[in-house]
Amino acid sequence: MQDFLNLIDFCRSKTVYIQTHNFPDPDAIASAFGLQALLAHYQVPSVLCYHGKIDKLSTRKMTKLLRISILSYAELQDSMRPEDLIICVDSQKNGGNILDFTGDEIACIDHHPSYSKIGYLYSDIRMTGSCATIIAEYYQKLNVPMSADVATALLYGLKMDTAHFTRGVTELDLDMFRFLFPLADHEKLDDLGKNTMEFSDLKAYGSAIENIKVYGTVGIASISFECPDALIAIVADFILSLEEVEVAIIYSYRAKEIRFSVRSECPSVHAGDLIRQALQGLGNGGGHAEMAGGSISAECLPQLGPFPDEAIRDRFLRVIEGQ
Repeated sequence: MQDFLNLIDFCRSKTVYIQTHNFPDPDAIASAFGLQALLAHYQVPSVLCYHGKIDKLSTRKMTKLLRISILSYAELQDSMRPEDLIICVDSQKNGGNILDFTGDEIACIDHHPSYSKIGYLYSDIRMTGSCATIIAEYYQKLNVPMSADVATALLYGLKMDTAHFTRGVTELDLDMFRFLFPLADHEKLDDLGKNTMEFSDLKAYGSAIENIKVYGTVGIASISFECPDALIAIVADFILSLEEVEVAIIYSYRAKEIRFSVRSECPSVHAGDLIRQALQGLGNGGGHAEMAGGSISAECLPQLGPFPDEAIRDRFLRVIEGQ
């Protein structure tokens, strides 16, 4: 942990921002919140920030219940300076799902694969079920006391990103569950697990159900209206729950892009590699073996031709057939 302590020393007397990926989910916010409290223990203040919206009911509920202050780039961009320090959490610079803020990205703590090399001052990128797991381990190794709200956030982020310990779980995730469990506020944790869907979310499910097509064990569906990242991912999990589907590819048309979420339970189909190859030359994407995301920018949409849905389908199926 000496490298991490060196990072803390470097941050002293400087303005520090902790940036999550765009449209942050519970794991991203929990990890940022936990890191913020850890830095504060060493007298290093920091500001949590993101781009996009906190658009998922469970995530909004989490920030309110656990008193997490996180600001959008729109609220900060006039005050951020090039010399300010940025620590990327649950994301990586040039990762395709994180806006390049004003400031110097000096560090990265993440659990996703790397697709481009960045010369961070400090980097901790490991394949774990959640980024919250990595932050929790810092507390354990440094023997730093943890508040009940931080423990609750980290435990909730760990549970959500591993789909309640059914996806991408590593031994370290289980160790950190044992570490966090007695420290968390279980009344708040139970509250976070209740009423996690809004009525408007049903429209996205309905749109996907209406046009889903299954090719072998691959389910592909579009959501015909602009849909938040978090909800696209939830719909992908829902489609994956079908008995006939081992790979789910869900996408939503937006004003400036098409956003994708991919899920895989097929050992021969790596979700991150699949979306990265399928969108090559059109957009970007990446992620884990089981879950991934990506996008096609508006200026690249004409390359899909007059029948974009068919072009998207063919791109993904070609990659899968070639694996």
